[in-house]
Amino acid sequence: MQAEGPLLETLTRRLAETPEDFLAEPRIGSLGQVYVPAVVGDLVRGLGGRVDPRDLAGLEGADQRRDRNRLSVTLLFCWLLADDWFQKHGLVAEPLLELLKQGGRELGAQVASGKFITDPERREELARFVLARLGFRPAGETPAQAQDRLTSLNSVERARVMQASRKAEERARSIREALARKAAQESADKFTRE
Repeated sequence: MQAEGPLLETLTRRLAETPEDFLAEPRIGSLGQVYVPAVVGDLVRGLGGRVDPRDLAGLEGADQRRDRNRLSVTLLFCWLLADDWFQKHGLVAEPLLELLKQGGRELGAQVASGKFITDPERREELARFVLARLGFRPAGETPAQAQDRLTSLNSVERARVMQASRKAEERARSIREALARKAAQESADKFTRE
């Protein structure tokens, strides 16, 4: 996040004004309207990159229930990255494709795609996530400020912390139960000896 990017407000407003075409159902099998690999290919070419059709293979869906949200988030990435700022500054195709493939999977696993349009904090999270993955920070922020704010909004990190917390609580509960069983056994042994 060393390079300064666009104003965050510009990106969040752009997300809030996402056109219906980018909110339509992604094509998975014979269902849906928007063929995501074509949108991604157009975006990369529009940003001055070259696309090998094999690079787009991971952007198709096979299972409606599993892939719908991931592909919907990828479409939101495409809409955001079509902003004039990115057009003027150009992007390297490899990190861009990595963001579009992996980023959609990461955010899509935690948050419903519609929240990135309707919820101001989720819009900010998506914009910051995209900028960070491409090595940018919002204009007017230091790298430390940008990282701190991204960390505080990060749904993926929040889910990881909650899972770790659940595991720690589960472990503490098992230890308490084991100690209670041991105390009951010692009490029964003592009672038997007397």
